[in-house]
Amino acid sequence: MKVLVTGASGFLGGHLVDGALRAGHEVRALVRPSSDISRLATLPGLELVYGNLRDPDSLRAAVKGVDVVHHSAARVLEHGTRAQFSAENIGGTTRLLLAAQAAGAQRFVFISSPSALMDRSDGDLLDIDESTPYPARWHNLYSETKAIAEQRVLAANQPGFTTLALRPRGIWGPRDHSGFLPRMVARMLTGGLPDLSGGKRVLVSLCHCDNAVAAALRAAEAPAERVGGRAYFIADREQTDLWAFLARLAELFGGQPPTRRIPPLVRDALVEAIELLWLLPCLAANRERPLSRYTVALLTRSSTYRTAAAERDFGYRPVTDQELGLARLLEWVESIGGATSYARLANS
Repeated sequence: MKVLVTGASGFLGGHLVDGALRAGHEVRALVRPSSDISRLATLPGLELVYGNLRDPDSLRAAVKGVDVVHHSAARVLEHGTRAQFSAENIGGTTRLLLAAQAAGAQRFVFISSPSALMDRSDGDLLDIDESTPYPARWHNLYSETKAIAEQRVLAANQPGFTTLALRPRGIWGPRDHSGFLPRMVARMLTGGLPDLSGGKRVLVSLCHCDNAVAAALRAAEAPAERVGGRAYFIADREQTDLWAFLARLAELFGGQPPTRRIPPLVRDALVEAIELLWLLPCLAANRERPLSRYTVALLTRSSTYRTAAAERDFGYRPVTDQELGLARLLEWVESIGGATSYARLANS
């Protein structure tokens, strides 16, 4: 098949490019003129097209002759205005969706997120499945706009144009420069990550990048009548004790594990104060919060996801377990100069 990947200069998008090339597909990557394409330019057989999700003409050129679109690009930051998040996550997805459909693409695979279902009032959620509804109140603009974009993608499903969404949770692995894992490691290297758990065990589902790619490639080839108009959770086989996992990462990378506990009442009061301060437009638009409701929810609420629907409908199976994933992550970190270089990437 001829495949288009958006977000190809980023973490998951780059791995999607690699996976599609290994599978023997003709692969085209949509990149911005400002993107770092140093790695992509070395990949034999990869076609690069320049454009962005706000430019309909560039999108029409990108999808010409394409069979499958893997849409991985998104605004994933916590700072920014509603207009910025809407333009990139909703408007960009809608423009790409319409361009792909008009060009005769057969399948549109949207990389969504379980964050699209995170209700601000939720507590622990264990082994949830795709029957979980969208929330009444999202944690942040990222979650809200990803949910709206996902709904538009699923609603566009029709005969001859199959659309679906994948929701990988906590994607991790080599070449991640700005995700949750390198940020946590960076803080542990300086001893700056407190234990926010309140003394409770926090169980989470994570998703190694290899497993997210395997799911996307299998979903792109599954029978339309099985997957069309549906969303799927994607996760590693293991359920992870989050704070024990972070302590292990600190040990692997020579950092200090999070042992200094902040009482939940103090933690929550601090978060509320920060959220109030970040109502100021100059902060909300330009600077990341040092701590947010969303981050605290990710770090203190148990959230595990069932992948039975993906297994049933397109044969999803995790291809990389946590131990192998950690070994490959450590190997990559050593190849770029060690944990200090890894942390530097996260802070850049």
